[in-house]
Amino acid sequence: MAVMMQTQMNRLFDDFFGTRVQPSAPMDRVWAPAVDVYETRDDLVVVAEVSGVREKDIHLSIVEDVLSLEGQRMPAAEAKDEHYHRIERWTGNFERHIQLPVPVQGDQVRASYRDGVLEVRLPKIEEVKPREIRIDVG
Repeated sequence: MAVMMQTQMNRLFDDFFGTRVQPSAPMDRVWAPAVDVYETRDDLVVVAEVSGVREKDIHLSIVEDVLSLEGQRMPAAEAKDEHYHRIERWTGNFERHIQLPVPVQGDQVRASYRDGVLEVRLPKIEEVKPREIRIDVG
């Protein structure tokens, strides 16, 4: 329940600070793609929804315990702003900064992009990986 509420609050703030501007206004606003963050035994995984963005327009970096995802989605070239009846897909610059909940090996990060979904796998440092403890029978 708390996670769902946090997600909704994040969306509310993202929507507020990335407010859609009128088509005639400059396109200098920034939007934030939706992300999922989960843990496996060995990795912290970040999945971002960035459909319509070319792989070469996505930039990832990690500094200490923050993963930064930045890039740009270009508007469709087929229609001019004055011909739109509805504009709901965000275009322009985007960025998302994710505070990593566990320490990771920054030099071992892997990223893949398929069907508009970016997946970033950040290997956890050995100290935070779960270890099985054998119980001796006395």
